[in-house]
Order: sequence, then structure tokens, then C-alpha cells
Amino acid sequence: MLTQPQIHGHADEGYGRVADVFRDNFATQGEVGAAATVYVRGRKVVDLYGGVADTRTGRPWAAHTPVVVFSCTKGILAICAYLLVQQGRLDLDAPVTRYWPEFGQHGKADIPVRWLLTHQAGVPALDRPLALDEVLAWDPVIKAIEAQTPLWQPGTAHGYHSMTYGWLVGEVIRRITGQLPGAYFSEVVAEPLGLRTWLGLPAAESDTVAWGLAPPPDADPFVDPVAERGITMGGAFAFPADDDGLVSFNDPAIRAAGVPGAGAVSTADGLARLYAACVSDIQHGRLLTAASVDDAVVVRSRGQQRHGPPDTGQRWGSGFLLHSPPARPLLGERSFGHDGAGGNLAFADAQHQVGFGYVVNQMRGMGDERANRLTAALRTCLN
Repeated sequence: MLTQPQIHGHADEGYGRVADVFRDNFATQGEVGAAATVYVRGRKVVDLYGGVADTRTGRPWAAHTPVVVFSCTKGILAICAYLLVQQGRLDLDAPVTRYWPEFGQHGKADIPVRWLLTHQAGVPALDRPLALDEVLAWDPVIKAIEAQTPLWQPGTAHGYHSMTYGWLVGEVIRRITGQLPGAYFSEVVAEPLGLRTWLGLPAAESDTVAWGLAPPPDADPFVDPVAERGITMGGAFAFPADDDGLVSFNDPAIRAAGVPGAGAVSTADGLARLYAACVSDIQHGRLLTAASVDDAVVVRSRGQQRHGPPDTGQRWGSGFLLHSPPARPLLGERSFGHDGAGGNLAFADAQHQVGFGYVVNQMRGMGDERANRLTAALRTCLN
């Protein structure tokens, strides 16, 4: 008989339904280790964690266990981009070449920064083969992007830039600030807010991270050659796992490098607090202005991707996944954030002033309802 993992933490009065669903995910959804945190109007109302962080050793999930959050990283970069907009240092509708002149080669001269954020640039995969050490070194990827011809006429279609998004947006951040995006995020956002969230994991934190478990081998039957080339960076690493079931981002070198589209490491609280600070006063005030939030929730891309699975409702803003039923319903039309491969989810909701973070170590594939069940429970509590 299986023993139900002990659930730790708290849910304030009125938010018990979230705790019930969090607990039920272990009983019915195959959860192994997870954490969920919710802020409402700047106050932490849910903070739950439980299960096993590392199945190799039996190490339990602790209050501050972080995990690789995969594409939740994209929302972190989008927040950094909006901060630069607010400082007057970045215009999302200006050509990328204003900040990164070499980008304009091979038919990319007229691409605005915004199309990097909305998956419309036509550079979801690279023709130049790269080894893992080149991918982790940053500059070789930048040179390959500069030499890349778009796979479709930019602006005429969209297709999820699963990995290249990070270098596309991250290099704009680097050209403006002089810092890699992980360093900029740490200095301007993570450290002031006290987040256990990193894009480039410090060596001292390596042993605290949850060990990722691969999804079932048949979890994602859809395979598109361009999408596969993009998500593996042309085969530089297996994604999400190799033939032996080892999750590629368990590699300490990959975690330390801060792969900019998928390599952030965070606790649930780190993500929830980050997004709460976008829509409510947290410690040092609010990160994003009302104008930034209004811009962030505008739908820029939707419908069938050029290279992607069948459309299930995803709607994209400028760098953020928006309320996207039926695949990824959030709280409503004022929600913005990002999910991550395997089941992670983080978002803000401006109407309810919510920051939400949910992180897991047991990866699942398409059709995974764990996060959706939690957001549905939260929606019930708020309404």
C-alpha cells in the first residue's frame, strides 16, 4: 500500500480548496514532489510543499527546495525587458538592430524587438550545428543566430521559439545593460525581492535542487523536425531526457550556465513572489507599471503555429503566455505568466493582484492537468 506523502505549509482561511487539490495531486495525478505558493494583494495566502525532492536518496521536499522551471524562464526575461522599457532604455517596437546591429543579417533587418517576444521572428531553430559546450558558452549561439535566415517571413506567422527565445531576448538585454540576463535579473529583481530564483545556479545551491524525473516516453507523441531541432538546440542536448531517462537539465553544468530560455531554477515562492511584485506592492513597491501590464496582456499571437502541435488555445502576449483555455486557463483576461515543460506554472493576475507559483520534479506531457486543477481551485476561492 502506497503511503500518502506528508503535506507541509499552510493555506489561509478561504483557500483550503487549493490545499485539497494540491494534496489530491499526489493521490491521483502521480505527483512525486511539488510546491505551490499564492500571494494575493501582496500577502502570502498559500504556501504548500511535500513529497520527495530526490528519488535517488529519498531526500524530502523542503520549504525552500528549488527546481529547474524550464520555460517559466521566458516570463522572467519578459519581466526584465519590461523593466528596461520603463527605464526608457528599450522600445519593443524598435528594430532589434537598434540594440544588436549584427542581428540584421540574412533578412532580419526589419524585425522589431516585440516579435522576439511573440514568437514571430522566424528563428525557432538554427541551421548551424552546435555542441553542448558552445551552447553553454553564449557567444557561439549569438553568432549562429546572426547567421540564420528566418524559416518564414517574420511577422507573418508564429511558432514557439522553445530555446532560441532566450538568446534572442537575452542578447538584447545584454546589449543594453552590459550584463547577461541572469546577472541583470539577480541584481535588479531577485536580490532586492529576496527570491530563491536564479538564471545561472550558484554552485553552493547545487545540492538543494530537486532531481528532475522524465515524463512517460509516450507523453508527447507529436514530433515536428523543426520543433525538435529547436528544443534540443540541434541535438546539443536531449530534451527533456536522454535514452536512459536522464533529464538533461539535471546536469550541473547546464544549471550553472543559465540557459536563457529554459534554465531558471526557482522555488514556488520565488516565482509567486516575482509575479506578485508585478501587480502588487511587495517590499520595494511594484515592479511593473499599469501601462506595462496593459501592454503585457494584449494578445499578439494565437492559433496554429507554423511548427507546432495542433492548436489547443494558447495565446501569447509580449513574452508571456496569457489566459489560454482549454490547454492553459489562468484566472482571466488580466493574467500573464508562463508555464514550463513537465508541469511548472507561474503567473500574475492584475484583476485579483495574484502571484502564483507551482513547481514539480515529476515531468508530464501534454494533457497534464496538475497545474490547471490548482488554478481552477484558486479561481473558485477568489470568486
